[in-house]
Amino acid sequence: MQYDYCVIGGGIVGLATAMRLLQRHPGASLILLEKEDSLGRHQTGHNSGVIHAGIYYPPGSLKAELCRKGAEATKAFCSEHGIPFDVCGKLLVATSPLEVKRMEALFERSKSNAIEVRQVGQGELREREPAITGLGALLVPSTGIVGYGEVCRAMGRVIAALGGELRLSTRVTAISEAVDAVTIASEGSSWQARKLVVCAGLQSDRLAMLAGLPIDHRIVPFRGEYYRLPAEKNGIVRHLIYPIPDPDLPFLGIHLTRMIDGSVTVGPNAVIGFAREGYPRLSLAPKDVADYVAFPGFWKTVLKNRKSALSELRNSLWKRGYLEECRKYCPGLSLSDLLPHAAGIRAQAVRRDGTLVHDFLFAGTDRMLHVCNAPSPAATSAIPIADMIVDRLSA
Repeated sequence: MQYDYCVIGGGIVGLATAMRLLQRHPGASLILLEKEDSLGRHQTGHNSGVIHAGIYYPPGSLKAELCRKGAEATKAFCSEHGIPFDVCGKLLVATSPLEVKRMEALFERSKSNAIEVRQVGQGELREREPAITGLGALLVPSTGIVGYGEVCRAMGRVIAALGGELRLSTRVTAISEAVDAVTIASEGSSWQARKLVVCAGLQSDRLAMLAGLPIDHRIVPFRGEYYRLPAEKNGIVRHLIYPIPDPDLPFLGIHLTRMIDGSVTVGPNAVIGFAREGYPRLSLAPKDVADYVAFPGFWKTVLKNRKSALSELRNSLWKRGYLEECRKYCPGLSLSDLLPHAAGIRAQAVRRDGTLVHDFLFAGTDRMLHVCNAPSPAATSAIPIADMIVDRLSA
């Protein structure tokens, strides 16, 4: 059978894309292929569950626009499908004079992003969050939390109700394009589709190369290691508590995150992983390591970011160092408060020249579109990202 559309990848971006294709093209035939036995198993199922507002992104940028639209669309989708979410707000806390300057610059930039952001003085910060210490903060009231795994399952139900076919435990082994169709093969099965969309996350570069596309990047896995606070400290914060980000670093830093189940996590850090999909601490996949070690861009980016890389590695190996990052704004925490929690792995696209790709990266042909990089906040922005993909397919 030939389908109108095939989507590879059962994370939130692939699911949102399949859903939007069927909503925009009623009656179209679609199959979604996912190598795992359930949906949202990797980046989507291992993130912090935040519905981001988009304060960090340059005004007028695609990321800012997609995040703002995505936050609204995610909340609307959750309301429609009875998925619990909580708009608890976020506080970005400055703990030093340098961070106060960065906070003020971020506030000025945020005015152009059409997001409600308010400066909070030291007294109000103490009143709002007695356990948090800082010189001031930015309050982003519209930030929320949700379980993105539940969002994925709801999207899967929508796809099935619209006539889409979901194939789990299906690992793609070959992709070939002809004039009128793309053939996708798995062990013992094959399918044809007029259009193919690949949203493969941690495996996106491999699927692009499998399809014969010339790409100049590789995926480097970055582990985000979290801890969980004991249940008796679930009420330690009312908002999400984030540090003021260093504009020279690609990651946001360790934060306190309320989860939709009532727990509170601390993290993540960002250390180079030794397996793309290995979540336990000592996971090692030699093929994954060989892929990035043999890629010249990896060594260039390590050299460029060696100071922060060494700091992150130190805190990963030394729990007390990790704790001190938290204690900058939450001094009441102790080592015994940092309980084990599942890690996440971020698919970071790195170019041959060592540049970390921070924006969306696509590759494709007349009949294929590969999402090679869908940066944070891709979970928040999944629905408008899907709209953008559908527009590209229709162009």
